[in-house]
Amino acid sequence: MTDARIHLSPPDVSDLERKLLLKAFDSNWVAPVGPDLDAFEEQVAELVGVRHAVALSSGTAALHLALIGAGVRRGDTVLVPSFTFAATANAVTYLGARPVFVDSTPASWNVDPELIAEELRGRAEHGRLPRAVIAVDMYGQCADYEPLLTACDRYGVPLIEDAAEALGATYQGRPAGSFGLAGVLSFNGNKIITTGGGGMLVTDDGRMAKQARHLATQAREPVPHYEHRSIGYNYRLSNLLAAVGRGQVQRLPQMIAARRETFRYYRDALPDLTFMPIAAYGEPNYWLTCALTEDAAQRDRIIAELARHDIEARPAWKPMHLQPVFQDCVTRGGEVSAGLFRRGLCLPSGSALTGRDRERVVTAVRAAMKG
Repeated sequence: MTDARIHLSPPDVSDLERKLLLKAFDSNWVAPVGPDLDAFEEQVAELVGVRHAVALSSGTAALHLALIGAGVRRGDTVLVPSFTFAATANAVTYLGARPVFVDSTPASWNVDPELIAEELRGRAEHGRLPRAVIAVDMYGQCADYEPLLTACDRYGVPLIEDAAEALGATYQGRPAGSFGLAGVLSFNGNKIITTGGGGMLVTDDGRMAKQARHLATQAREPVPHYEHRSIGYNYRLSNLLAAVGRGQVQRLPQMIAARRETFRYYRDALPDLTFMPIAAYGEPNYWLTCALTEDAAQRDRIIAELARHDIEARPAWKPMHLQPVFQDCVTRGGEVSAGLFRRGLCLPSGSALTGRDRERVVTAVRAAMKG
């Protein structure tokens, strides 16, 4: 019997999600809004500890609307971690603004709060503060929000939390997504919970939530005919996908526990790798287990050996300041995130991994490291 392919972070769905989806389907709540969408938003708002949640078609859509709510316009600058997925920076460019990339700290692989503070101070002295700062919770671990918020508050610059990878994580006991003006979540197929595609804007700011709902439905005015006074977007999540999300939220604690177990298994079984540090200020959701190899050559050997055994693995994110599309953008630092990319390895971390799956991964990694 041939072993099945092991994916990096596949969806983990159960009979609960199936039942909720079929119930929504049978009730004919198929079109964009409906009771499951409302219930999903309420569930997530309660989980994150915020007053408002707006379910959207993607995390990128949520970033876009959060930046609009923060007042970002053409010609503005926005401070963005360099070590992140492209969507974080792409959303800035949708508005004609320019990302300014900031390096990571080795302590957590998240954006360096000291560099953010220095960049804000320098820009304040020259009268060119950014319109916003985005922090990203990398691989399911929160950024260090106490110093980040202190720096942003000092200069009156709103902070947006890109918690796309971090639902269920905490910082000093507070849930990921609850920091700054707004938080952004993703329910893409590879995230810790999924709706098959989708995202959410979460915030305590009622004005921002109302604006996001309006813009996400093509900015249609509340009149009998189709009236539009501003440019809107087709960004709303469907009721059917929200039904799947409702079941996923109920199973989130078990998914976090399973991924935590995988992280600990890899860490104990592969002592020659340097795993992503877990900061003392919080608890991650262990979305992806990531580690540093000796060098890029060893990292690539491991990925190739895993692929030979039908196991998916990937390098860590390639920093934005090294991406050709952003080559003309200003960068603060960059050496740390470049090093994380050069040596970083992401291992299979799905919450449905079996003990046999983990053994296959470890055996292949050990074989590659011996070679």
